[in-house]
Amino acid sequence: MSQQPSYAALHEEVLSRYPSGRTPGGVSVNDIVQLKLQNTWATHLDIAREMAGVMRADMAAYDADPANFTQSLGCWSGFHAQQMIKAVKRLRGTTKGTYVYLSGWMVAGLRNRWGHLPDQSMHEKTAVADLIEEIYTSLRQADEVALNDLFKELKAANTEAERATAIAKIDSFETHVVPIIADIDAGFGNEHATYLLAKELIKAGACALQIENQVSDAKQCGHQDGKVTVPREDFIEKLRACRLAFEELGVDDGVIVARTDSLGAGLTQKVPVSVRPGDLAAEYIKWLDTEPITGANPIQEGELALYQNGAFVKPRRLPNGLFPFKPNTGRARVIEDCIASLNEGGADLLWIETDTPNVDEIASMVAEIREKAPGAKLTYNNSPSFNWTLNLRKQVRAQWIAEGRIAEGDYPDGNALMKADFDDSDLGHEADARLRAFQTDISARAGVFHNLITLPTFHLTAKSVDELSRGYFGEDKMLAYVATVQREEIRRGISAVKHQHEVGSDLGDAFKEMVGGERALKAGGAANTMNQFAAE
Repeated sequence: MSQQPSYAALHEEVLSRYPSGRTPGGVSVNDIVQLKLQNTWATHLDIAREMAGVMRADMAAYDADPANFTQSLGCWSGFHAQQMIKAVKRLRGTTKGTYVYLSGWMVAGLRNRWGHLPDQSMHEKTAVADLIEEIYTSLRQADEVALNDLFKELKAANTEAERATAIAKIDSFETHVVPIIADIDAGFGNEHATYLLAKELIKAGACALQIENQVSDAKQCGHQDGKVTVPREDFIEKLRACRLAFEELGVDDGVIVARTDSLGAGLTQKVPVSVRPGDLAAEYIKWLDTEPITGANPIQEGELALYQNGAFVKPRRLPNGLFPFKPNTGRARVIEDCIASLNEGGADLLWIETDTPNVDEIASMVAEIREKAPGAKLTYNNSPSFNWTLNLRKQVRAQWIAEGRIAEGDYPDGNALMKADFDDSDLGHEADARLRAFQTDISARAGVFHNLITLPTFHLTAKSVDELSRGYFGEDKMLAYVATVQREEIRRGISAVKHQHEVGSDLGDAFKEMVGGERALKAGGAANTMNQFAAE
């Protein structure tokens, strides 16, 4: 475990207080060592401090080699996060480079007391902090269960060699605890509200906060219409609020992810005050959609006027009081947003919401950003809001036509490309190859340090429950459960197949033995049906 004393060091320290090997009340020194190892962090704030250091080290490794990008999946429960990290450990043997993403969308849609709601900051503020707490409780319990199994091996050791092997496993154990990037939406209010909420998320364990430049009371999902951005100086104040929250709580390496929705946001709620040419306000105002004030188009009662480029103009205003930006200016605004967030707001990572997954588009924007902010790094949302199959097949089709490899009529245009008929075609295979390489490509070419999928466990749960339900309530009955769930759990080595053990039944037995010895009434005896999976 990270920053944890070795078994030998802890055993020596406890034994120095209890030379007989037991406390006056009869508790074993070895049991005390086990519980100390299972309780690495006193609070979740300690987790935030340590995981911030993990992220900073990973960012430095990425700067040295873009192949060292990191990944996460969005999780809406502690169990989802726990099973994801366990799967990564089985696959890679380590959790290095793996994080948990906490999606505000999924908190709104699945974790609030008011029902299923859209991603518009209508859920309780406390729900985000509560989910961070739950995730870290689940990850820490995974540690406890795994370490308890290792200490059972140690207790069962009959020789010094077996004992040394068991201790070596304990000392080399890697925690399931990983960094969480937590979505704080647009801050849930003004800069003070952002600061107060940021502190709660950090105390719950978050080492990284992702905040977006939308208006809090008009916040929309990044892949929906109607997004309204705030002036850059307003957003910078919220970035500073997050930084102050980290500093106050002693999370000096805390990471801030500044997200810009300007690529798809065509509206602003406020015209900021410019005090000098070229300041942040002036650079924001210049993109407003305006019309000249003339004799034929005079200023009217209640209208606003701006002085730009030596003339007075009227910013166009909608009936709801919002101001639209000039068409097709989103890309330029994104670049300016990112530079301001890095250079003026002290952000550590950028997040650019795009309408399609296009490596070339992101790489081009990042190249411009890096001209004024060298070393800029991104977190990229590999969003389920994209139709990935259709997008990548369209990209391949367009490229192949431009290169003369195929004719226009060889493959259909539009949604027809989604047909399963093309799964086994040359175009389908090429699109799938690009999907497999997408994260590697975008990390190498577009400065993406962290790749995530925001809502995978939402869609996975829907698909998996549908798959089981169709078979179970259909013709297959029990075969549906066994074939699609249990048999696969066993063959893949998924520990949750022994569900009693997964939720800590053996932990309870171990503790009963610690305090009761032979009197312990244990659940894991011969009659426990989990023994049917002992050989797996």
